[in-house]
Amino acid sequence: MDPCPFVRLIVESLALKLPQATRPAGSGVHPSTTPCFCKIRVKNFPSQIALLPLCSSGGDQSPDSTASSAGFHLDSALLRRLSGKPLALRVSVYTGRMGRTCGVSSGKLLGRVHVMILFDGAESRPNVFQNGWMKLGNEPSKPSARLHLVVRSEPDPRFVFQFGGEPECSPVVFQIQGTIRQPVFSCKFSADRNSRSRSLPSDFNSNNNRGWMRSFSTERERPGRERKGWIIMIHDLSGSPVAAASMITPFVPSPGSDRVSRSNPGAWLILRPHGNSVSSWKAWGRLEAWRERGSIDGLGYKFELVTDNGPTSGIPIAESTMNIKKGGLFCIDSRIMRDSAMSSWLPLRGFVMGSTVEGEGKVSKPLVQVGVQHVTCMADAALFVALSAAIDLSMDACRLFSHKLRKELCHDEQDSFL
Repeated sequence: MDPCPFVRLIVESLALKLPQATRPAGSGVHPSTTPCFCKIRVKNFPSQIALLPLCSSGGDQSPDSTASSAGFHLDSALLRRLSGKPLALRVSVYTGRMGRTCGVSSGKLLGRVHVMILFDGAESRPNVFQNGWMKLGNEPSKPSARLHLVVRSEPDPRFVFQFGGEPECSPVVFQIQGTIRQPVFSCKFSADRNSRSRSLPSDFNSNNNRGWMRSFSTERERPGRERKGWIIMIHDLSGSPVAAASMITPFVPSPGSDRVSRSNPGAWLILRPHGNSVSSWKAWGRLEAWRERGSIDGLGYKFELVTDNGPTSGIPIAESTMNIKKGGLFCIDSRIMRDSAMSSWLPLRGFVMGSTVEGEGKVSKPLVQVGVQHVTCMADAALFVALSAAIDLSMDACRLFSHKLRKELCHDEQDSFL
């Protein structure tokens, strides 16, 4: 199982040094709260925004406080297109607050810097393209602001998988290596609204599993409107189960509404075989999902690793919202979570996984990327495939209850459409 080459472009150690005359006035100004920010642009990528702390150190000393961006990920196809061609990274620095007022950007442009990047050989070795201070102004005789930044790249190889169809249609999962697509897993989806216990394999309710099943599940048996009993099993090419995603807490609408709320989310367990018996499984992760209310509805989610200390001691490693209409990317990445309250608890480092999720009502064949350092065998990869299926199916599970589901997702004909 060979990985695909990826490269991560990192922009970090960002700090701003302002001339004395342009420093924001007022006794309340502090480097950590100063209204300065930058927009980082690379062709063919969405721009990223980072706050800029002010630096008070003199000369060319390294700043005492810095910020970083989430970075940019280049796949093998883009790396081939960029072979021998420089790529421009542009950083625009603004004073003022981020956002727009009355349709006009509220930030005032202070200046720009450009860094030229050549990715030849970047798949196999780390590179540093810029490390230090850069002047924002073009007039040598006038004092100008200076931006400190480090621009570097590092190899980030990944295994790439893609579902051959929608998860609820029990597709084959392929590993992708360039133009080669090789089947590596098969999926089996089932749904039974009449019995929560059937959301797991027929032999799953052994005495070894019942205790922690009750601990993780939240019994919300409500007649009528609920979505429960979904499970997707991942098998290797020999037909042996290697991972599963089981809907352990039903998705039900909050009282007086037709949506799954954050205060009452549905939940999945991501499971791996435990021991030599096919009837023994162990929880690896727990995924909660709900529907966020707003001008544009979002699919909210939270994923945590399950520990041996019980259901209340999980380690959260991903939490975000994606657009219900457009879909998005489910991502576990320590650099993205670094600035959150979860950062100190993260047991995983670097890029862990990413999975595409199509918007509500669209055909979805999730594309899954998994960082090489997090896979030691095919069973490890299967866990991330199962998690990808769970977040994709959560888009359907969080569909408004005034809307019908497709027939594959519900055995009750009255709750489905063809």
